[in-house]
Amino acid sequence: MLDKELMLSVVGLEKTYQAKNKPPIRAVNNISFQVKKGTIVGILGPNGAGKTTTIKMLCGLILPDAGAITINGHDLAVERSSALRSVSAVLDGNRNIYWRLTVRENLAFFAALKQRKTAQISEDIEYYLEFFNLKEKRNEEARKLSRGMQQKLAIAVAMIAESDILLLDEPTLGLDVTSTHEIRELLRTLVDEKHKTVLLSTHDMHLVENVCDEVIIINQGRVVVQDSVSNLKGIFQTKPYRILIEGTLSDAQILELSHIPNLSVEVLDTGSTLLTALLEEKSELYPILNILEQEQSPVESIEKVTPNFEEIFLAILQKGA
Repeated sequence: MLDKELMLSVVGLEKTYQAKNKPPIRAVNNISFQVKKGTIVGILGPNGAGKTTTIKMLCGLILPDAGAITINGHDLAVERSSALRSVSAVLDGNRNIYWRLTVRENLAFFAALKQRKTAQISEDIEYYLEFFNLKEKRNEEARKLSRGMQQKLAIAVAMIAESDILLLDEPTLGLDVTSTHEIRELLRTLVDEKHKTVLLSTHDMHLVENVCDEVIIINQGRVVVQDSVSNLKGIFQTKPYRILIEGTLSDAQILELSHIPNLSVEVLDTGSTLLTALLEEKSELYPILNILEQEQSPVESIEKVTPNFEEIFLAILQKGA
C-alpha cells in the first residue's frame, strides 16, 4: 500500500524565549515530524514540553527561530497565505469564536471570512449544525453555551472554513465525560468521513489511545518518539507479569532471582512478596517458578499486566530522559 499524501512536514523547528534579566528558555529544540493525510496525530508531553508553542508556530501565530514548516506542499515562511489556507486552529479557551454572536452567526461569519459563496455557506451551516448536534442552540449566544457546546462550536467554526488540516490545542480540557466522548467521536468521524487531517496536543491519554492513529511524544522541547498507537501498545503489551507470593522469600531465593534480568522483588505491607517481571515470552516464567518451587513458596496469583497508554507514555519519557 502506498503512503498517504503528506500534509504537514516539520524539520528542525526551534524556538527560544528571552525574558529580561532571565536566562533564555528553549521551548522547542530541533523538532522534526510528519503528518499524513487522513490521520489523527496526537502530540503528548509534560507541561512545558513545547506542545502549545509548536501548535502556535504551525498556525503562524509564533515565528520559529529556525527550521522549516511545509503545509500541504507550501513552505510557511515563503508562501504564508497559501500554507495557512489549508489550516484551521482551535486553541485552548475557544479563542476562535465570538461570545456575543449566536451559534449560527459564528458559523456564518467565519465562513464568509474564507470568501465562501453565500449559497454554499447556508448549506454548510445547516450541515455542521446537524453534524455537531447544535441545531437546537443555533440562535443562542456562544457565551451562554456549556463548555462542551462551546468546544463543539469552536471545532465547527474551524471546519466550516473547509481547511484540510485541523490543529487543536487541548480539545477536551475541562469537559465532562459526556462532552469528552462526543468530541472523540466527532474527531474520528471528521477524519473517516470528511477525510480531514487532525494534529492535536493533549494530556488526555484516553483521547490518544481511542482516537489517534499516531502519537508524537516530546519532552524538554525534543521529539522522543513518533510511532503509531498500535505499535507503541504492542511494544509494551506482552511484557509485564506480576507474581504474588504468600510470605517472604529466603536469601538464597532472592540471590537466584537477582540473576534474572528485568525482575524486581517487593515485600508488601500485607507480608506477601510481589515479583514484577518484564518478559519477552511466557516461557520465561518457568525459571522463576522453579526457584519458588525449590522451597515450596506458595504462589497466590500470576497476573499478566496490560499497561494503559498513560503507563506507556511515562515509560517512554523515563527511557528518553
